[in-house]
Amino acid sequence: MCGGSRGSWSQPSYAVSCPLPCASGVAASLEVDIVAYGGSEPHSAVIENESIHIHTMIQWQKYSHSLPKIFYPLMLLLKPIIQFVILLWFLCFKVPHPDAFIVQNPPSVPTLVAVKWASSLRKSAFIVDWHNFGYTLLGLSVGRSSPFVSIYHWFEKHYGQMANGSLCVTRAMQHELAQNWGIRATVLYDQPPEFFCPTSLQEKHKLFCRLNRYLCHPLGVRDCVTATTTGIGAADQNETLFTTLVDTDILLKPNRPALVVSSTSWTPDEDFGILLEAAVMYDRRVAALLDENDSADEGVLWKEISGGKQYLYPRLLFIITGKGPEKEKYEEKIKRLNLKRVAFRTMWLSAEEYPLLLGSADLGVCLHTSSSGLDLPMKVVDMFGCGLPVCAVSYSCIDELVKVEKNGLLFSSSSELADELLMLFRGFPKECDALKSLKNGALETGSSARWATEWEEHAKPLISEVISRNLN
Repeated sequence: MCGGSRGSWSQPSYAVSCPLPCASGVAASLEVDIVAYGGSEPHSAVIENESIHIHTMIQWQKYSHSLPKIFYPLMLLLKPIIQFVILLWFLCFKVPHPDAFIVQNPPSVPTLVAVKWASSLRKSAFIVDWHNFGYTLLGLSVGRSSPFVSIYHWFEKHYGQMANGSLCVTRAMQHELAQNWGIRATVLYDQPPEFFCPTSLQEKHKLFCRLNRYLCHPLGVRDCVTATTTGIGAADQNETLFTTLVDTDILLKPNRPALVVSSTSWTPDEDFGILLEAAVMYDRRVAALLDENDSADEGVLWKEISGGKQYLYPRLLFIITGKGPEKEKYEEKIKRLNLKRVAFRTMWLSAEEYPLLLGSADLGVCLHTSSSGLDLPMKVVDMFGCGLPVCAVSYSCIDELVKVEKNGLLFSSSSELADELLMLFRGFPKECDALKSLKNGALETGSSARWATEWEEHAKPLISEVISRNLN
């Protein structure tokens, strides 16, 4: 079997892959070869599994912005041709003969073409795992009316129809494939890998000790994190922004900020401006609810908080993880926000630390807006695995994952998100019953289904049937 994993990497990677979000969990009875372009380091559970073999291809170098624009169309054509040759070489000569090639789509060009050719040459089954539609993603960057999008759509549909079997991530996508693409697909919902789980208090303390120097470093002129961490240095292993060590006991601080996590690729399909606007609204509305004015002495506020005073509404710390092209632009906007009770930190975490952070947070925020309206954000699946409730942007099929008032809430505007933050964090950390209820729902969602169950019930029967049919 040749492939990569549906979600076993900490960040998305360009890959010919089988839909195993935790390849280490399924590989107990399989030999799995992952063919992928270089990216972030996989989790140790994947690297150390003896049944998983990773083949890393040379990554395409981004062309310089100094290149004349007249050459851009040529580069768009040259890139997939070079990738096709390299990918076909790996699939036909580097990877041991597989029973099936399982390719995660998108990307579609040249991946679907290369895998179809390799499967024909090696007489292996060809299975597509539909995560989204590549032509809709391309349309975000070049415009839906571009001829490149039409060509991409043709290739994606034509080679998708040639597959021996198909998997997809939502019932909405299953319906679209059946009605408009002539493809029968089995729904295989993403599930969190086993290492996405609630974080113990001891693990939280160790994580915050490691991250403390990043949390205490100011990002803006007025920054609620910096203002309340005077004297807490990176070398202090007894106290962090959120925890304190008393004798041998680790305690959560009652006046700690509420920790909100969002992961993003910093691309146009995630409107990060919504979160910034909601943060400003939260800051202003709390000031109004507490009958404060803009001229109030900020030093008094920090002195009272440092002395142990708790307010009806807590300070918020947003940690934004991920890499991407628009990160610096938004960091500059964050520096100019001038907020009293809200702070932001941007960082990149290892595959081992990211699940720990999710399990240590109080709320997750998802800004994913599907280019097709038919896929689901894997980041939310991971958050549920860690027992983290979510506020997510509303779109057509998100309710297949986020159950309103059970494991999360949906919003369509920055004002709605600000209202939800006020409602969930009122009385934090002890008196916020709505947040506690959502957390229990997220824990239930994350523990009710894992990859082994989803794989055995939905993926394995399809793949076994396809391989058997192909051999006959």
